[in-house]
Amino acid sequence: MKACTAWSYAPYAPLMWNPGEPYVCRIAPFAGGFTCQWLPASSEGEYIVRCAPRGEALQEVGRTKDCAFTLRGLDDHRDYAFQISRGDRASRLRLVRTGEAVGTVVNYLHPQDDCYSFSGSALCSPSLLRLPDGALLASMDVFASAAPQNLTLIFRSEDDGRTWNYACELMPCFWGRLFFHRGAVYMLACSTEYGDLLIARSDDGGRSFCAPTALLRGAGRVNAAGVHKNPQPPVYYAGRLWETLEWGAWALGGHAAMVMSAPENADLLDPASWVFSEPLPYDPAWPGTAQGPSAGCIEGCLTIDPRGQLVNVMRYDMRRCTPNYGRALVFRVDTDHPENPLIYQRAMAFLGNHSKFEIRRDAASGRYFSIVSRILDAENSNSRNLLSLIASRDLSEWSLVCDLQDFRREDPAQVGFQYVDFFFEGDDLVYLCRTALNGAHNYHDANYSTFHRLSHFRDLL
Repeated sequence: MKACTAWSYAPYAPLMWNPGEPYVCRIAPFAGGFTCQWLPASSEGEYIVRCAPRGEALQEVGRTKDCAFTLRGLDDHRDYAFQISRGDRASRLRLVRTGEAVGTVVNYLHPQDDCYSFSGSALCSPSLLRLPDGALLASMDVFASAAPQNLTLIFRSEDDGRTWNYACELMPCFWGRLFFHRGAVYMLACSTEYGDLLIARSDDGGRSFCAPTALLRGAGRVNAAGVHKNPQPPVYYAGRLWETLEWGAWALGGHAAMVMSAPENADLLDPASWVFSEPLPYDPAWPGTAQGPSAGCIEGCLTIDPRGQLVNVMRYDMRRCTPNYGRALVFRVDTDHPENPLIYQRAMAFLGNHSKFEIRRDAASGRYFSIVSRILDAENSNSRNLLSLIASRDLSEWSLVCDLQDFRREDPAQVGFQYVDFFFEGDDLVYLCRTALNGAHNYHDANYSTFHRLSHFRDLL
């Protein structure tokens, strides 16, 4: 057994862990069936697919020489178990629940499937990237509360998101952000919740990554302060590459806001290239903040405001305040002194402040856009079952453009659309969503990662 010399695996398996052979690397359920894909097995012959309703004996349902199989004619909204075998080798027993999804399913994970139990059981932290060669990359980490939370899965599409294939997986990698810089793909992530801040590069379009560099050391424990990160797009400003992060822990009462930056032409894998602003704790005396106890701000996103200043707009906890939703907090970045703390500017009316959001400015229309888990009333201030596109002319007043996913008829405790990563492509807007639907553990612990395209989105303004 050799030491680790890279960050990527296909697949990753802890010592004394059986990932199965063939290794099932992707599942995509639909109404009345599902598609599964796997990596080639070392044995020879046809692959045998066995499936049955969960709890019943598996039955052979097909054979194939390919590394993919689609099974139709199943009962809808029912749990099934399946296994792929070839010769004397067999995959792990996998679980899937049939049912109509939304968008295009990049990947699915049944909440009781134990294939990634060494990391988690839900698909979170979506990151979406278009490469210069035309391919799309989508990443997601594998989360569960109080679990290690340290595996990220990466998928690649060669046909504008219509079909997806497994690329690799990264370990340890949590809260990861893919971005393209100077001819290479980078991943910026944490090793685990409140763990070390890591960065690595891929020179083959996201199929493999070099060993990561640690940029900031964290605690790696939920009861001690460490790095908190969310998958935000980096921003280029004043000759530097900028990203957001926080320092703290929920168990300690909250997080202090920060930014990090490096010169655009620097070696991003050299820790000496990066500087971090001093952490800025939340202050309830700031003008415009809500009355009552608050954990403060997390998951900031960077954008350039109408005055040309780089600002960090942050998700703001108001759940125990009066009012209990409806504001985000805006901070100015001291770009002349990158190590100085952020400067609080103002509170901004924003109906998606209890979940991660991004803000992007569209050059064609001059508007700022965001996709938010929209909150409508105080009684449902934590709901995420209404996903909406909103827009602003001035980064101050926001208006509804359209609802993208409206599942208010469903139980808000079980359905969620959240943490969307998006960008503009010509007349279209494309996005990747952390989707909890059709038997998820809860609204937060998503069982799907789904890709979507909104055509001619500017016509909706």
